[in-house]
Amino acid sequence: MGQKAYRYIIVGGGLAGGSAVEGVRERDANGPILLIGGERHLPYDRPPLTKKLWFGKKEVKDIFLHDQAFYADRGVDLALGTVVAGLNPGAKLIEDTAGNTCRYDKLLLATGGTPRKLDVLGADLHGICYFRYLDDYLATRGKAQPGATAVVIGGGFIGSEIAAALNINRVEVTMVYPGPYLVSRVFPEYLGRALEELYRSRGVVIEAGESVIAIERRGDKLGTQTRGGKRLESDILIAGIGISPAVELAQSGGLQIENGIVVNEMLQTSSPEIYAAGDNANFPYQALGRRMRIEHWDNAVNQGRHAGRNMAGAGEPFTYMPYFFSDLFEFGYEAVGDVDGRLETFADWQKENDTGVIYYLEGEKVRGAMMCNVWEKVEDARRLIKQGARMAPEDLRGAIQ
Repeated sequence: MGQKAYRYIIVGGGLAGGSAVEGVRERDANGPILLIGGERHLPYDRPPLTKKLWFGKKEVKDIFLHDQAFYADRGVDLALGTVVAGLNPGAKLIEDTAGNTCRYDKLLLATGGTPRKLDVLGADLHGICYFRYLDDYLATRGKAQPGATAVVIGGGFIGSEIAAALNINRVEVTMVYPGPYLVSRVFPEYLGRALEELYRSRGVVIEAGESVIAIERRGDKLGTQTRGGKRLESDILIAGIGISPAVELAQSGGLQIENGIVVNEMLQTSSPEIYAAGDNANFPYQALGRRMRIEHWDNAVNQGRHAGRNMAGAGEPFTYMPYFFSDLFEFGYEAVGDVDGRLETFADWQKENDTGVIYYLEGEKVRGAMMCNVWEKVEDARRLIKQGARMAPEDLRGAIQ
């Protein structure tokens, strides 16, 4: 990075960081920008890592947010494969691990999250993949030959998606997770258990309510031992057990931290010249009247762009309601709002074609909606949530079709 000064520095080479470049340039065509990324790759879309790349619907070259020329044409300096280790808000300086310092006028922390690691014997063995990055996909894709065996630890979004992707590619998959059923933090029980049966019908072995207590190497394979006494041997071992917000840099600068980097409605941190966006940002979700931290693609894209615009002087509150989506074999969904499996739910379901909408309710108000095999209805769900009207479950029938 050297000793240069920039009007805008973006720390984080993911979707939020790449989108912030777009936001800045919407307002400021010439202000010097430095984009720093810890990975060696240009900013890319993460969803295809567990979805379309596995199904032949995209190639790796298709997942990048922009090509090299985009950044060059917009006067953006790139520092990829670079880790920023120090932040001094008073002096408006950042420092990388090589000791290089750089000055900013406005700074965006789009540092995302880091995969959680297993806390068991053998958790750091070579070959265990804590699936999150493009390099993880590339390494796993090379091993995922027909007839190979895989153990997937985790029954949340990443675990369920990568297990389906491997199965479709004729890998023999066993899933191990402590929850009572699939994606239990989001799905109501009846849906989670129905999806488990779908997975079993496709040949996936489900070990629900199980936890891993040790991992060991057995020649070319990895052995997973569960608390219930199972010993599972596999060619591929993937742990998708969530992420932790990457807040270390913000902490080094004394910024306010609480389940992520705390920002206001303008996405400013406790130091007004520093913004945060994406997986690491704890922001006021205005439609729900509460703070949230959201780890999904749509939030990273829109929050990153919005932060870039505000860094360049837009002064606009972030009011967008991000959605997320997933594809699990033939079951797909889009969801928006607070879809917490602990909330009361009401399913407006059509059994004849296995489609429907699940409403998540709190005090008879719709707080979230999941459209299952129902498409292009996210905006309808947003309107319903924003209305904030009390609705009895029977009043929700047909509210979103």
